[in-house]
Amino acid sequence: MSVALLERITVEPKSTATACVIWLHGLGDSGAGFAPVVPVLGLPQDHSIRFIFPHAPEQPVTINQGYVMRSWYDIKSMDLDGRADMAGVLESEISVRALIKEQIDAGIPANRIVLAGFSQGGVVSLFTGLRYAEKLAGIMALSCYLPSSDKLPSELSENNKATPILQHHGDQDDVVPVSAGKMAHDVLKAGGYNTQWKTYAMPHSVLPEQLKDIAQWLSSRLT
Repeated sequence: MSVALLERITVEPKSTATACVIWLHGLGDSGAGFAPVVPVLGLPQDHSIRFIFPHAPEQPVTINQGYVMRSWYDIKSMDLDGRADMAGVLESEISVRALIKEQIDAGIPANRIVLAGFSQGGVVSLFTGLRYAEKLAGIMALSCYLPSSDKLPSELSENNKATPILQHHGDQDDVVPVSAGKMAHDVLKAGGYNTQWKTYAMPHSVLPEQLKDIAQWLSSRLT
């Protein structure tokens, strides 16, 4: 069964792309929300990383009075247990896997692809990366949580057991509590995953200082 590819913003490197970052936005945002970070990252001028910023489909979101907005899955409650509608998470996983396959078909191997995401997008990137059959270059999970709450997802991929995971969170986050991100980190650590955790003095957002750390991490994975 073919899957319709998500609309997206693509930022190409100056040279031929040999690596790719697929970066998912948060609830109510779009790919345009994070696309401007590419020049700010300060990557080497000759880097060969393609950045893809897909747009989530539009759908009603229960906690926002059913308003239709870009969302990777419905959120029915602010409680961590059951916050993520798993049927929607699984649908988004299929869409993200289709993006990965598109890049592999274009000549970029899975182990040169990083899955990244912020908030809802981070949830989907983390979930998809942990379950993806081929080894990825890395998983970046910003200000997010595990959709399975205090346990690892089912059908985990052994090939991504050692894949580096970067987890960032704001210690003043009033949308996704830092405790939810820390719980995900602790669950991953207990499961033997190679995850790195750092908090920043910020709310539910991204800081310039944090982007420098992200750039260093991406460079170590892809350049």
